[in-house]
Amino acid sequence: MITIRKSDDRGHADHGWLDARHTFSFADYHDPKHMGYRTLRVLNEDRVAGGQGFGMHPHRDMEIVTVVLAGALEHRDSMGNTAVMVPGEVQRMSAGTGVRHSEVNPLPDETLHLLQIWILPAERGIPPSYEQKAFDPAELRDRLRLVASPDGADGSLRIRQDVRLHRTELSAGAVLEHHLAPRRAGWVQVTHGDLVVNGTALAAGDGAAIEGEERLAFASAAGAGFLFFDLA
Repeated sequence: MITIRKSDDRGHADHGWLDARHTFSFADYHDPKHMGYRTLRVLNEDRVAGGQGFGMHPHRDMEIVTVVLAGALEHRDSMGNTAVMVPGEVQRMSAGTGVRHSEVNPLPDETLHLLQIWILPAERGIPPSYEQKAFDPAELRDRLRLVASPDGADGSLRIRQDVRLHRTELSAGAVLEHHLAPRRAGWVQVTHGDLVVNGTALAAGDGAAIEGEERLAFASAAGAGFLFFDLA
């Protein structure tokens, strides 16, 4: 069964400097029907104006994954980490016992476009940690490239939960397959283009929950980018 979460049905917040779309309940947007999916708790698509961003603020007991789609993101945290992310890079921050961080668009004339993902951790109260990695665009082309996993397999970032996050840039006419193990589920989030999953059409910004589908086929007539979560 594939259940679509249409882009326009997501929660929306326009703060002037920030235009945010919330797949699941977040901040002032609350929908008891959309509180998360399995251990996937937050999936926000944010557009941040040049020179603006989120000042220092706290988190704890959450796995936070950030993917930059366009522009640049400057990260600072209370662990002493500073970095600038650009498209192709993925960041993982385990908030654990507590961490403060800021996320700012350092480019004055360019909009930052990103996805921020929160995953419930398998264990609470762990020491906070941070990791960031660049993935060669060629590695994302026409394959489900593993970018985060519980064991750091295939050079992926290590997250403290049984979730395997893939990122893909699918060429026009290409088809990819993935097999979901028994009792596992999937979530697909389209970043651009038009994607078809087992005959179900999705557009940019759409997401979909997938259950009871052992074999998945991803296809696109004109090309598409997407994230795919393989969830316990």
